[in-house]
Amino acid sequence: QVQLVESGGGLVQTGGSLRLSCAASGRSFSMYTMGWFRQAPGQEREFVAAIDWSGSCTYYADSVKGRFTISRDNAKATVYLGMSSLKPEDTAVYYCAERGTPYSIAYSRASLYDYWGQGTQVTVSS
Repeated sequence: QVQLVESGGGLVQTGGSLRLSCAASGRSFSMYTMGWFRQAPGQEREFVAAIDWSGSCTYYADSVKGRFTISRDNAKATVYLGMSSLKPEDTAVYYCAERGTPYSIAYSRASLYDYWGQGTQVTVSS
């Protein structure tokens, strides 16, 4: 059974930085594309970033490009989201997700991800 556990969220001031982690277990992590999504109160869940199984291909939402960095450590079965130059509009619950199909490319559509973590809150104060 796949389990994804996010950590690293918190309260930060505008312009600050955070690094989120998502530890995966339950199957061979290195075979699967991973994604980060976020959901603000009253908003739909939106794509943030994705990284393919090898780590060689990454994909970002325009709103975070240049500020966020997705990476993975397959030996530790962990995916990371480095966030810098944070803005109040980045405030949301951040979720990591894992594709169900092995060796797939990075996708932005949430419906293509089969497993989800419980989320971690990121709050950026102005």
